[in-house]
Order: sequence, then structure tokens, then C-alpha cells
Amino acid sequence: MQRVNHTLLTEFILTGIPYPLRLRTFLFVFFLLIYILTQLGNLLILVTVWTDPQLHARPMYIFLGVLSIIDMGISSIIVPRLMMNFTLGIKPIPFAGCVAQLYFYHFLGSTQCFLYTLMAYDRYLAICRPLRYPVLMTAKLSTLLAAGAWVAGSIHGTLQAILTFRLSYCGPNQVDYFFCDIPAVLRLACADTTVNELVTFVDIGVVVASCFSLILLSYIQIIRAILRIRTADGRRRAFSTCGAHVTVVTVYYVPCAFIYLRPGTNSPLDGAAALFPTAITPFLNPLIYSLRNQEVKLALKRMIGGPRTKSKV
Repeated sequence: MQRVNHTLLTEFILTGIPYPLRLRTFLFVFFLLIYILTQLGNLLILVTVWTDPQLHARPMYIFLGVLSIIDMGISSIIVPRLMMNFTLGIKPIPFAGCVAQLYFYHFLGSTQCFLYTLMAYDRYLAICRPLRYPVLMTAKLSTLLAAGAWVAGSIHGTLQAILTFRLSYCGPNQVDYFFCDIPAVLRLACADTTVNELVTFVDIGVVVASCFSLILLSYIQIIRAILRIRTADGRRRAFSTCGAHVTVVTVYYVPCAFIYLRPGTNSPLDGAAALFPTAITPFLNPLIYSLRNQEVKLALKRMIGGPRTKSKV
């Protein structure tokens, strides 16, 4: 029989990720440390790039500064709410809060996809077209490209949020996930979600597939150029720089493809996979890009050491 007199939901309950009760305190402290280190690490890179005159006008570091802002945003949207699942009691999230969380996660997440593509293209120009690089990739152009990534990400997030919450939600209100994401929320809708699942699959599939394909093509050309470098030290430095980017991109894209490109399925591994783009990748980015980047390390020394260090450098 068709249900009638539905009461629309005003809040959701996030069930979180399953865990043994004896590990509750450990997991809370673990993700608290992950969150703090993520914020401090990305803030340090952002301040370093912004204050160092040798970095803040260069395209690669403009993109790196934007990436730090995105990582801080994604971590702040997801991780504090995840930590609440390791505390006592039920912590419901208001309906409007669920809408905002879904929007901002997909806004920042898709912006990050576009940004990774821009960073790969920037490295392609720097390694494969070194003589023309200053002309092809200027600071003004890189700023415009980064702004375009923000706009495209905002459109993507708005589309997904509108499509998801145009449906009626009348109960139950338990989201079997640790944050409000499209597949988990759609399972609670009191309406047919076929169109939503199709649009989500096509939209996110196009974004992920196109960005990853462009990144892959860029690095195929980069590897070919690196193999032509005559000195072993030059090849090592080039592989070191690009290897960090490939690692981060793989850790980000593979879980996203696993989660969103399987419409209508519900796997217990989805929650574990979602930890990578929401908590692990934002934590790893500042470590990889600062510890493996000699210019960032020198800029940190100049910033910490003050005038004496700057004069020596």
C-alpha cells in the first residue's frame, strides 16, 4: 500500500563507521590528531607560499596554495563530524546541515579534481616545454585557471545538492555513513531515485574520468621527457617531483571511483574508501609537497630563520 501522511525529516542521524567499542577513545584521539596536523600542515604551506616572494608568484605554488585551502576545507567539513561518532550519545545533524555538508564536500572535492589536472598540466609544461613555460603558464593565467576550477566546482556541488534534496525524505532518518553523501542519503528518499543515480553516475563519472585521463596523458608525456634527460641526478629529481603528485592523485581518485561509479550498490568498504579523500589525502598533501620539495623547504627556512637566513640563501 502507498504510504500517506508522511512527516518530512528535520534531521538525520549519521551512524558513522563500525568500530570496536574498546577503540573508541583511541579512534577519537587518532582523528583529532589527524585533523590538527592537517590544519597546521596546510596552513604552514599556505603561509609559506603567500609570504615568500620567490614562491607566491609562481604558477606551481599558486596551485599548491589553493590545494591547501581545499584540504583545510574538506577536513573541517568531514573530520569533526566523524569524531563525534566516537563520543557517547546520539548526535543528530540538522537537515540544513546535511545539505550544507553535501554541497561543500562536492564543491571542494570536484574543485580538487580540476586542480590536480591543472597541476599535472603545469608540470607537463615545465618539464616538456621548459623554454616556453614562462610564456605558456604565467601567474595571471594560473590564477584564472584556479578561479575557473572554483567556479566549476561550485556548479558541480550545487547541481548535486539540488538533485539530492529536491526529493522528499520522510523516514527513516539514519544515514548509514559518517557524513551526508549522495549514495547514503538517497537510500532514505521517499521517491524514485533512478534519475538521481543516473545523473550522479554520469556527472561524477565524467569529472573523474576526464580529469584522470588528462592527468594520465600529461604524465605519460612527462615520463617520456624524463627518460630523455641525460644525467641520472636530473632524472631522479624529476621523478621525485612528479612521483609525489602521482601518489596523491592515485590515493584520491581510486576511492572516489570506487564509491560513486557503482550506482545502486552499498558496500561496507565504501566508508573505509571515503576516509582517503576526506581525511587521509588532506593530511598527506602538506607532508608530500613540503618534505619532497626542496624549494618549499628552503622557503620554510627563510621564513623561520628571518633576515639572517634570507641573506645566506
